[in-house]
Amino acid sequence: MKYRILGKTGIKVSEIGFGGWAIGGSWGHQDKNESIEALHTAIDNGVNFIDTAQGYGEGKSEKIIAEILKTRKEEITVATKMPPIEGAWPPSPYCKIEDRYPEWYIRKNIEERLSNLNTDCIDVLQLHTWTRAWNSNPTALEILQQLKKEGKIKAIGISTPEQDQNSVIDLMRKGYLDVVQVIYNIFEQEPAAELLPVAKECNVGVIVRVAFDEGVLTGKYTADSKFEEDDFRNKYFEGDRLARAVARVEKIEAEIKESNLTMPQLALKFPLAHPAVSTVIPGIRNKKQALLNTAISDLENLSGDLLKRLHKHYWHKGVWYSGK
Repeated sequence: MKYRILGKTGIKVSEIGFGGWAIGGSWGHQDKNESIEALHTAIDNGVNFIDTAQGYGEGKSEKIIAEILKTRKEEITVATKMPPIEGAWPPSPYCKIEDRYPEWYIRKNIEERLSNLNTDCIDVLQLHTWTRAWNSNPTALEILQQLKKEGKIKAIGISTPEQDQNSVIDLMRKGYLDVVQVIYNIFEQEPAAELLPVAKECNVGVIVRVAFDEGVLTGKYTADSKFEEDDFRNKYFEGDRLARAVARVEKIEAEIKESNLTMPQLALKFPLAHPAVSTVIPGIRNKKQALLNTAISDLENLSGDLLKRLHKHYWHKGVWYSGK
């Protein structure tokens, strides 16, 4: 396992982290024993960065992670996320930050995160969504700065809204953020235009999520793949979305035929090729996935020629409304 520095936090993190959504729910049936085995296997293979959220099973993922970490001696960095008070998601331009992230709520929520994670201080606290309408008055981030001074959190971040990831750029430049969590993959390459260069310039740590584009970039889906009833992928890939995505993956597979790389290997190595990226957090739900994903760190970096060829697979799908 290779390690990188998480921006200005100075924390050394594994470049392959553990995405904790599936162990909390929303991805079909998940056996707790498999979740526990997945976490132990990932840590045994060098993972020292775990990402979770309140919304991953309303604290279930956080509690499982805390249960595991109390049995481990390794120093593990845990990042979690706080959602806004119930309302439009992502927040609309008319949402007031004082209504969605008021101080009383932030403080109450922090105490819940601390309790679930069984800790006195959260390593990385991220707001789970944002709107650029709040950039001129980011009071929630100022409250988090105060909580940082009080010793409740070590680092502050935002998990970008997929519809407007660039909304965090001004906040990085103004010094509000220690880290950002972004969607960056072979299809979603827009962050390379400005967001990632600004993060590098401002020494903001970058956590990459959705490297597999909810699984389709692993190459394991077909146009006829089915998901369990309570699996969020039924919504994500509704209509003709899955068929369109699979067709594009097939073109990528043809592109890499001579490389000896699998699609999962390619999908994780692609974001890691950018110098601004600190860690990539694929969802891991069992021992097999933990072994396969962690091993990818030790593979050679993608060649410049292959990266250049992958650039043409950028898909500006506009949250699926365009780009057929």
